[in-house]
Amino acid sequence: MSIQNDNPADPFKKALAEATKVMADDSELSVHYSVDPSGKTVDSVRLPQVSRRMTRDEVLLARGTADALALHHRYHDAGTHAKYSPPGDMARDLYEAMETARCEAMGARDMPGTAGNIDHKIGVEAKRAGYDGITNAQDAPLPVAAGYLIRHLATGRPMPEGAQNVMELWRDHIEGHAGTTLEDLNDKLSDQTEFARFARRMIEDLGFGDQLGDDPDQSDEDMEDQAEDGDPEEQEPDSTGDDDSEDQPDASPEQSQDEQQDPSEAQVTSDDMSEDDMGEEVEMPEGEAPLDPPPPPVSDADPNYVIYTADFDEEIAAEDLADAAELERLRAYLDQQLDPLKGAVGRLANKLQRRLQAQQNRSWDFDKEEGILDAGRLARVVANPTTPLSFKVEKDTEFRDTVVTLLLDNSGSMRGRPISIAAICADVLARTLERCSVKVEILGFTTRAWKGGQSRERWLNDGRPQQPGRLNDLRHIVYKGADAPWRRARANLGLMMKEGLLKENIDGEALEWAHRRLVNRREARKIMMVISDGAPVDDSSLSVNPANFLEKHLRDVIAMVEKRRAVELLAIGIGHDVTRYYDRAVTITDVDQLAGAMTEQLAALFDNDPRARARFSGIRRAS
Repeated sequence: MSIQNDNPADPFKKALAEATKVMADDSELSVHYSVDPSGKTVDSVRLPQVSRRMTRDEVLLARGTADALALHHRYHDAGTHAKYSPPGDMARDLYEAMETARCEAMGARDMPGTAGNIDHKIGVEAKRAGYDGITNAQDAPLPVAAGYLIRHLATGRPMPEGAQNVMELWRDHIEGHAGTTLEDLNDKLSDQTEFARFARRMIEDLGFGDQLGDDPDQSDEDMEDQAEDGDPEEQEPDSTGDDDSEDQPDASPEQSQDEQQDPSEAQVTSDDMSEDDMGEEVEMPEGEAPLDPPPPPVSDADPNYVIYTADFDEEIAAEDLADAAELERLRAYLDQQLDPLKGAVGRLANKLQRRLQAQQNRSWDFDKEEGILDAGRLARVVANPTTPLSFKVEKDTEFRDTVVTLLLDNSGSMRGRPISIAAICADVLARTLERCSVKVEILGFTTRAWKGGQSRERWLNDGRPQQPGRLNDLRHIVYKGADAPWRRARANLGLMMKEGLLKENIDGEALEWAHRRLVNRREARKIMMVISDGAPVDDSSLSVNPANFLEKHLRDVIAMVEKRRAVELLAIGIGHDVTRYYDRAVTITDVDQLAGAMTEQLAALFDNDPRARARFSGIRRAS
């Protein structure tokens, strides 16, 4: 029986999806909800997940996001946008922000009800980014401020608090350099081409003209001139002017006539071929994509990896798989099961916290005019009272701007003590790292059914085609988002105690999903720790594919993550040698060692001493 049949949020989500299609003026638009960051593709829109509780904030955020993406789909032409897009990073960011503001402003004009919803979305995003606390313009992103100003001037609406702050920090600068250009704003909104030219003028006014690249309009004129003039060597014999006759004294009338007729004959031949022999290839303009491009690969790591259907896959927040009362009951059961272990885990967590805080407090800048009084330099003041007091300021450490993802295997083989200890360790580590200003995301992966579920049923009904690929319904669970405080997500970890949750494990797709979420984060440093007790196993998929089908994909994903180096990847295997998959890994034979292994590996990653990192690498080899 499906858990979501009685979800009270379903009617709202369905209604919002239909409204989004109408607003986008595209009845074929695919609308779905995900815990991944919202966004859009050519034919689909991804909206924020709405929980069973349907709080006011998440409903308004979903509406605002849906309106913004639908308006962008309706008023934005990708070809025009790409034509005028500048190559430089700052120029491109400014160009993108202004185009987004144009689409939202067009919606506010044509559909005034969208303006308030989008205001709420902007306010939430600005608050998450900390824009309300910025006091220096250099700390505020100029492209974001420019987009806010465009929307404000086009609609006349005040911006939400944090967004207003960022806009005002840059407003004098923008209007001081581009005030004359801004006067034409309202005349350009409805024509994307004219607005793109307007945006490029704005970028030049702001001092980033060197990042604009070649003028697209000038390039078009040059191409038209070349098309009209043709090859100069071919055109000279065709001319009837006296100068050309003098330039070609050896050309006879007969030769000139032949040269004039050859291109015409060639054109006739080409036309005949286009009708009889060349087919559709000639009808497609050069450089233009085919009407029906092949679908993108389902995996960035392995283009040949196949899934039979993703229609029944699920990315879901933990609170949507059980109501609040059940989560509290399961959390109490988890605490009861692990009460004897809390002391040992707590001591390890305190050890980790002391090591991190020691790094925070050991680096100072001295001889400052303000800060903490430097007692070590008071002797100078005593010896010479005219000497000013000296202060010191603590340096920011690199690991503050860090996010950690804990990816937990939720397969059936983890049932019992392993999943209990994994849950409590994730809980304590999240709490510990949060105290040290390190954000933590806790994810889990399993399948929705044993032995295939609805995916296998469809495959059977379709006549059992050969080599169908992955043949089960995925369930990817978000227990704690990186931006969610630990206290809000505490009860969610009890879901791992829910009977029937743990089923089969398809590690490769889960790792790729977690990696995709992590690389979209703003933090400078990204760390992922995978906790698993075995190789990927799904009976339904392995029974109709090669025996190494899932394991090969896992190896390909790991190779991709480690090659790109955007994420630092490490793994802990419980009774299973994961060192044959992961470059940084440790295998433990007793589940009671999990807490120590997790804290030691994380502590070593945060240690600035290269010798400590070498010792960390040695753990993997020794195991």
